[in-house]
Amino acid sequence: MANTQSNLITVVDLGSSETRIVVAEVVGGALHYRGHGIARSAGLRKGVIMNLAEVAASIHEAAEQAEASAQVVVDRATVGIGGSHIKGINSHGVLSLGSRPRDVRREDVRAATDTARSISLPADREVLHLLPQQFLCDDQAGIQVPEGIHASKLEAHVHLVTASASIAQNVVTVLNRASIHVDDTVFEALAAADSVLGPDERELGVCLVDIGAGSSEFVIFHEGAVMHTSGLPIGGDHFTNDLALGLACPTAAAERLKCHFGNAVETLIPSDQEVEVPSTGDRPARLLPRRALGEILEARAREMFEMLRKNLQQADWLDRCASGIVLTGGGAQLEGIADIAESVLHKPVRLALPVPLQDMPDELRGPEFATVLGMVPYAYRARLVRVGEPVGWSERVRTWLARKGA
Repeated sequence: MANTQSNLITVVDLGSSETRIVVAEVVGGALHYRGHGIARSAGLRKGVIMNLAEVAASIHEAAEQAEASAQVVVDRATVGIGGSHIKGINSHGVLSLGSRPRDVRREDVRAATDTARSISLPADREVLHLLPQQFLCDDQAGIQVPEGIHASKLEAHVHLVTASASIAQNVVTVLNRASIHVDDTVFEALAAADSVLGPDERELGVCLVDIGAGSSEFVIFHEGAVMHTSGLPIGGDHFTNDLALGLACPTAAAERLKCHFGNAVETLIPSDQEVEVPSTGDRPARLLPRRALGEILEARAREMFEMLRKNLQQADWLDRCASGIVLTGGGAQLEGIADIAESVLHKPVRLALPVPLQDMPDELRGPEFATVLGMVPYAYRARLVRVGEPVGWSERVRTWLARKGA
């Protein structure tokens, strides 16, 4: 039982609520489900590792389940990076090809993108991905594959996804502590996009919001390229904590109430319905109007999407999301949250489920698995580039540059 076969892919989603590991197998060029493991996360808060030993124990538990399910050893993987520390930057670089026009070569593309990457970053930031947006050859814009085009000047427009260097390193360290070698890291919202977005949405303009437990991340696509990325310090756990504080009930009870009776639109809850709310300590449970839950949840949902609206307006991308907003992640399952998003952002909103792997069990089809399932095709493409397998040049450029900001 070993995970050294070239046809096996393992990915890890280190969430604040759950740690998820999926093992996939490449069969005839297609990705098939092989096994998975899920463990409750400990030692994480808002996507940040607070206790290495506790996080490593959660990873080890999920890995053991995945090993038993897939009948392989989980000893290397691609892992997701997320949190409100994620910041995107657009940049461009220009390369002179000489005094006389000539054909653009592959090494010219690399040199132009290296120039675009050469921007000053704070000491505590690192480039997680370098994503090409477009190339210009002698000011001819909109070129996706510049190789072979005759020009005297090549300009690369790119998007840099940056992360806190210490937070990203801690993710790698904790997987190493759990005896898993990290092959690659990927921005979680970028991975989720692989699992839930269609090509038409990416072309017309779309904002994908991955609502996790401790934080939310989002990515904007336009004309097929990534144009803006960032994170929000609000996730599903904040809704739960608001209920626990507002209703004076235990956190575990607040989570159950949110999942079974919660609605982000207070007026959609019948005014005559009541729910039993446990109390803290030895106090008896109480009957409260169900709308009390909605009042608390709606306030938090509006705050989150107003924060998103402000970010998108400042970046000048809200009006250019013609396809609207796509919500995924475990936090997107809250009843009524899409309605609040529409009312705040004034855009069409849909809840997205991940595209399943072949042979995958139904239990992995919820939005909370969008990130970990999207990491599988990303890791597969990155592997093809590493080993030099034939891939379309356009896709090769994008994946080659995206891997750790190559």
